[in-house]
Amino acid sequence: MGDARVFPEPPARSKAGTIARIRLENFMCHSSLLIELGDWVNFITGQNGSGKSAILTALCVAFGCRAKGTQRASTLKDFIKTGCSSALVQVDLKNCGEDAFKPEIYGDIITVERRISESTGSMALKDCQGRKVASRKEELRELIEHFNIDVENPCVIMSQDKSREFLHSGNPKDKFKFFFKATLLQQVNDLLQNIREHLDSAKSLIEELEATIEPIKKELNELVDKIKNMELVEEISQEVQQLKKKLAWAWVYDVDRQLKEQSSKIEKLKARIPACQAKIDEQHNILERLRESLTEKKMQIEHLMIKTSEVKKKKSELQQRLSLAKRERHELREEHSRLTNHMQKLIKRVQSLQQQIQEMQEQHLQSTQNEEFELEANVREIQSQIDAVISKLRGLNEDENALSDKIQREMDDMQKITNEIEDLEKKQREVSTNIRELKQHKTNKVTAFGGERVIHLLRVIERHQSKFTRAPIGPIGSHLSLIHGGQWAPAVENSIGRLLNAFIVTNHRDSLVLRGCAKEANYNNLQIIIYDFSRPRLTIPHNMLPQTEHPTTFSVLRADSDTVLNVLVDMGSIERHVLVRDYDEGKKVAFDQNIANLKEVYTLDGYKMFSRGSVQTTLPPNKRARTGRLCGSFDDQIEDLQREAQRMKVQADQCRKRKRDAESSVRHLQDNLQTVKRRCKSVERDLASKKLALEDLKKANVVESSLSTSDVDELHQEISKVQDEIQENETLLEKISLKMSNVDESAHNLKLAFEELCESAKVEIDALEDAERELMKVESTTSSVEAEKTHYEGIMSTKVLSDIQVAEAQHRELEHNRTENCRKASIICQESEIEALGGWDGCTPEQLSGQLNMLKRRLQLESQQYSESIDDLKILHDKKQRKIARKLETYAGLRERLNVSLYDSQPFTV
Repeated sequence: MGDARVFPEPPARSKAGTIARIRLENFMCHSSLLIELGDWVNFITGQNGSGKSAILTALCVAFGCRAKGTQRASTLKDFIKTGCSSALVQVDLKNCGEDAFKPEIYGDIITVERRISESTGSMALKDCQGRKVASRKEELRELIEHFNIDVENPCVIMSQDKSREFLHSGNPKDKFKFFFKATLLQQVNDLLQNIREHLDSAKSLIEELEATIEPIKKELNELVDKIKNMELVEEISQEVQQLKKKLAWAWVYDVDRQLKEQSSKIEKLKARIPACQAKIDEQHNILERLRESLTEKKMQIEHLMIKTSEVKKKKSELQQRLSLAKRERHELREEHSRLTNHMQKLIKRVQSLQQQIQEMQEQHLQSTQNEEFELEANVREIQSQIDAVISKLRGLNEDENALSDKIQREMDDMQKITNEIEDLEKKQREVSTNIRELKQHKTNKVTAFGGERVIHLLRVIERHQSKFTRAPIGPIGSHLSLIHGGQWAPAVENSIGRLLNAFIVTNHRDSLVLRGCAKEANYNNLQIIIYDFSRPRLTIPHNMLPQTEHPTTFSVLRADSDTVLNVLVDMGSIERHVLVRDYDEGKKVAFDQNIANLKEVYTLDGYKMFSRGSVQTTLPPNKRARTGRLCGSFDDQIEDLQREAQRMKVQADQCRKRKRDAESSVRHLQDNLQTVKRRCKSVERDLASKKLALEDLKKANVVESSLSTSDVDELHQEISKVQDEIQENETLLEKISLKMSNVDESAHNLKLAFEELCESAKVEIDALEDAERELMKVESTTSSVEAEKTHYEGIMSTKVLSDIQVAEAQHRELEHNRTENCRKASIICQESEIEALGGWDGCTPEQLSGQLNMLKRRLQLESQQYSESIDDLKILHDKKQRKIARKLETYAGLRERLNVSLYDSQPFTV
């Protein structure tokens, strides 16, 4: 058998689609074969039966050819080598250049893998890194269509059988048929013949459609006859329309008559009002006086509450200052004790140094140099060995220290990474908690101002609704919104503070009831504000507002209750809180510009700034404060937090990877450190043995050392320094003793002031309780007067005004009916048309309805022979006429295009 040859087409502009490698396992005669192919022409040579044709067959199988299409087997399992259970065909295609197939997915190499087993087969497409990308035949078909690989075309892959058939056929016609089929011209010719058949069928269909138009033309002529007959009925219809117009305006004129009668009835009823109103005015005057007294009592209580809160504040400040004084006194005593002990140690040190100098001066030191030359040589030799070992040991110690330092740095880095991971996980938990809270706030806005506790409290309030004089308002934050969306939300929430969670009641009794409801709902420390609900909204003059271009908290807020805004102004002074964007702008407004009526400045990043006299105060942001509760949309905050949580998760994963890398590095460094330590121990043992040998030599020649003059001088200098330090400590002890006496005196004075303040606070608290009892008494009297006034108002409303309201309601209903009837009549026709027809002749609507019904019956009898109206017939006539014209135009266009197609689709003959 001759050599099989693969002739890949030369690349035009890129190498995409070129076969780079073929790998076969247990395929036909090959157990394991790997072939690397070049970019151009490749020749595969070998003896007959060596497996050259098997490579071509493997290419056909890899690119989706069926087993019968290869003409080498009937099923794919026949390609498995005898004695094996499976086979593998793997073809690598280059995928670079402009014609690359999905380079962003597959990369520079596409691997087509075909596995065959006894029972089944599978196909897979892999990228340049060997990862499986696709396993469907559609993806393989898209690949071979992209690279124009048709393995069944003999011009692409010519098997032995096809080569033999082509070469042994001596007939030129057969060879041309082979070429005709290989170049797909045969397929094109068959397609053109099929198109010709479809065009003939379409021509017959158009002729049939044109024949269907004739019945429609006949129907059109019948419609013309019907229209002429229906015009006779139009005259009766016009008379019916005129009567409809008269009837429509007859309803309007009838309502005008009823309106005159109702107006006279209302005038008689209104004459009964003045006597009843006099009683109501009398009770109203009494009630106004009681309310004035009630307001005064409330102002008195508010003043006492403010004064009591100031006393409590002063008491807290005195307690804090007293605690600071005690702590300072304790610290001074400890410092005094420490300095005393230190001075005693210094004195003992001086005595020890003096005794040491005396002992050193009494000693008599002699030196001799009677060592023999041989001993000196031995000492020098051993010393040189010791120096060499020490040098080696020093190098190992340096290596050990360097490794230890590096390990410590790595451990420190690992600890930092661990701390960073813990911080990120903690922040993730906080963000997740915030997301859950925001989702809850999105469902129910009230939960943003107290959580589940406020929901329980509102349910309890609803159950005890009858106990309240007026329903409480709260929490305040749920009744507020921002005018400009959520732009100033953080600064506004910082400005209002705890008042957002507060509730408002109208009197002291309601506050006690609300306090009981809070206790029942387990809502501790609920802030309750007493305020008169009947007060109108406060009007703040312009000259009392901060004179600045920046907005105030009052200017950006909108409330659904005037009482809420009044409380925020009276209790929170929000009209004097200025909002700015950043810290620098806040400092300018708060401290530099000297703005009148300015109380505090709040920034978007959480800073609070204010000035009291010459003292300027800046409070940093509260990191634990909750913001965003007044924002316009919770969705934006939730999305931002979700993105933040995702970012933290990515950072945590990166930190964990860095930690794993650091742990691996530490283990490697620790292994190196253990090796160096073992070498150090070996060298240290060698050094110890040499030092022992040197000591044995030196025992024979012990030389006493003499006391040098320099050593004595150094001891004298040290004594002088210690004595100077003793003098400094004595001076410092005197200062501390003086300061201790001043602190004791200050603590005593603060204690006396605290006791006096506690005594004065008792008097003010008693006064507050008396004022509250008087307030409850006034509120009780006010309630009885209001009940009496309500009684007279009930008489006015039920027995006097109710009849008037019923009569006026009937009058308004008649007016509404007249307006509605007039509107409906105007739709039918204008009033001028009725006047043109002779005007209203006094006929009632019922009479006109009878005449109209008679004409309608007559019109119905005349129109019974036709079910459609003349307008419907005309519309149907126009519709059918347009339909016929449209169909004729469509069929003409189709016939014209069909004639052109018949000319262009003539098949060619072989």
